[in-house]
Amino acid sequence: SSSSSSSDPKEVRVLHILKKHRGSRRPASWRNPKITDSKEKAVADLRELISILESSSAGGNHKEVRATFEELARTESDCSSAKKGGDLGFFGRKKMQPAFEKASFRLRVGQLSDIVDTSSGVHVILRLA
Repeated sequence: SSSSSSSDPKEVRVLHILKKHRGSRRPASWRNPKITDSKEKAVADLRELISILESSSAGGNHKEVRATFEELARTESDCSSAKKGGDLGFFGRKKMQPAFEKASFRLRVGQLSDIVDTSSGVHVILRLA
């Protein structure tokens, strides 16, 4: 039935913002060739972005949250997806790190994640589809 497919999709599409720190697998990015921030600093920076995103989603306006997310990703994300507003496109299971996959598939469409911690760094995710 269609209801079971929506609760367990084969693929999801998300935007994300990645903050790397000195403990990240590769502590360098397009923004910064040598990342020396502590994990605590990366988390604090991400919390700040999340509070901006949460205030833009207060009215329940998904378009506004997405626009704000893309804008922040373009300047703040340490992932190369930043130039696409954080868009990772569609992906299925077993494509991303387990914590990232789990968070992405657990979100509702239009929902913002809390902080997700992977070996790449700390992320916030917005599910688009």
